[in-house]
Amino acid sequence: MPMPVSTWVEVDLDRFATNLRALQALVGDRTRVLLVAKADAYGHGAVEMAHAAEAEGVSYLGVATLHEGLQLRISGCRLPIVALSPLLPSEIDEALAHDIDPTVADLDFARELSAAAVRAGRSARFHVEIDTGMGRIGVREEEAEEFLSRIGELPKLRLASLYTHFPDADADDVSMAQAQADQFRSVIARLAARGIRAPLVHAANSAGTVNLDGAHLDCVRLGLIAYGVHPPHDRARPQIAPVMSLRSRIVQVRELPMGTAVSYSRTFVTKRPTRMAIVPVGYGHGYSWLLSNRGQMLVGGRRVPILGRVTMDLTMVDVTDVPQAAVGAEVVLFGEQGGARITVEEVAAWSETLPYEVMCTIGKRVTRLYRRAGRAVRMTTLVGERPEWTAAADDYLRRRDASATVGART
Repeated sequence: MPMPVSTWVEVDLDRFATNLRALQALVGDRTRVLLVAKADAYGHGAVEMAHAAEAEGVSYLGVATLHEGLQLRISGCRLPIVALSPLLPSEIDEALAHDIDPTVADLDFARELSAAAVRAGRSARFHVEIDTGMGRIGVREEEAEEFLSRIGELPKLRLASLYTHFPDADADDVSMAQAQADQFRSVIARLAARGIRAPLVHAANSAGTVNLDGAHLDCVRLGLIAYGVHPPHDRARPQIAPVMSLRSRIVQVRELPMGTAVSYSRTFVTKRPTRMAIVPVGYGHGYSWLLSNRGQMLVGGRRVPILGRVTMDLTMVDVTDVPQAAVGAEVVLFGEQGGARITVEEVAAWSETLPYEVMCTIGKRVTRLYRRAGRAVRMTTLVGERPEWTAAADDYLRRRDASATVGART
């Protein structure tokens, strides 16, 4: 059976599980893991990754918005969910109703949260970020004692965690992050001296986890690295592998004479007779316009250059030197094919951005295909799910992987 879609993200759940185990081994059994599942789990699919993480013993899930938390709760996630970005007062009642713990950044919000908890007749868990140098949300360290003391006077509020965040734990010089960790410990000690203790304290993001052993504390917040991408200057280098690849299939092949302009604004003109393949991916899928005339894809296990401007729905590549390129042939935008690889870090560099953005901006028009033990186990599309599509994708994967194995042996 043919692959039922033209463009898809392939998510390897086995690799994800292996990554989580490697990272848990790195931080030790006493340190718990919060999986950052915001932005649709960095484009991987928040529901699927949250459930896979729960099966691997992750302790908490982190989101940015109320609706991200609601999506996980509605899907049946039972883990504690922390909203790491501030919510609006108008969102408090629904957050409480679905056990989504807010981060409290100011006293007015704390009062609103307390009043809502009183009305609901239940306690409300909350988290506070101590700003030790990130300069974004939270409470400045010198204000933390007074802030938490005043919150402690409000009824029905229960402090669930105190945390801080590093702006540059992925830098070559981590002295600033180390100073932040020291400052955070000092704040925690001063609070404890006043009888204010949180059941959980955490500081390390992905970069802090691999670059600052002393910042693991009670819990680490794993995002990028859980999905198989090393932060810059990764000192620990745990054995992880990319969970996501972005793939498509050729929809047309054209023979162009020398001197033919390609795509909008005529920024590329063929310098030789050129065999051009059209790939049904563009910036409308989240594939950056900045890849125009500079990015590459894999076809037949070979790197091929992008020709001209990336358009909303289509991108052109030069397959003159790939004679087997034909309609229906698989194209890898990042990932592995035939022993070759294009990494998400490369795509980010060509796009003048970060791996985070490359993955997070892959839109919902791109199907997500989940695989485990080499088999397709779920396929989510804009129009829902159908068992026959997953079966067709499974057949496609088995034939593709078998062909790759035979090719490797020969």
